Amino acid sequence: MTDAVKGPASYFPSIEKKYGRAISEWKTLIRSSPLTKHMELVSWLKSEHGLGHGHANALVAHTLAEDSGK
Repeated sequence: MTDAVKGPASYFPSIEKKYGRAISEWKTLIRSSPLTKHMELVSWLKSEHGLGHGHANALVAHTLAEDSGK
């Protein structure tokens, strides 16, 4: 039996389905942005790439946590 995915990663299947990009592509975009603050990145994903708030927040939270080693 496998454990259910929790936290920001639980949004990943719906993000890929809705927006047609792999999570790795979204993470690359986030990391290549000159923006560094969480909410700046969330706003950027929403305005420039049309993501909803929850999806943008999940991607940014997961990427920043991954990059900080948490």
